[in-house]
Amino acid sequence: MENEKKYRPNVAAIVLSSAYPFECKILLAKRNDMEDIWQFPQGGIDEGEDIKSALFRELKEEIGTDEIEILAEHPEWISYDFPAKVAQKMYPYDGQNQKYFLVRLKNKAIINLNTKNPEFNAYKFASLEDVYDMINHFKKPIYIKVLKYFKERGYI
Repeated sequence: MENEKKYRPNVAAIVLSSAYPFECKILLAKRNDMEDIWQFPQGGIDEGEDIKSALFRELKEEIGTDEIEILAEHPEWISYDFPAKVAQKMYPYDGQNQKYFLVRLKNKAIINLNTKNPEFNAYKFASLEDVYDMINHFKKPIYIKVLKYFKERGYI
């Protein structure tokens, strides 16, 4: 019998700058453990943790602020498998099952990557076109799908 794949529940945020809706810039953060990998903040959902609580906690842990407002939520959970190298690090999980949120930073929010366990060493706010250019890793098809969804609904 084939083993069933094990997916880690995960929450991800497409973070818009506080200038939204006047300007649509999306936060990308550069991982400090891999060369030139830019991504959206994301992280695991703890057992028994509510999805939105996980979203706020992960943002606080990764970008140093949870001063956000949720604008929209992608209706589906999106699953993906880890590439072999990542799978070793993420054992016993084969991939992740993600819930995406579109959020806007509040006006007074301050991003601080110097968190307790820093995951990123740089960030920038990019246009939608630049996001597509800067993403060069295995999550690109997922990012395209999620961004397309929010774009079609007039958010970005």
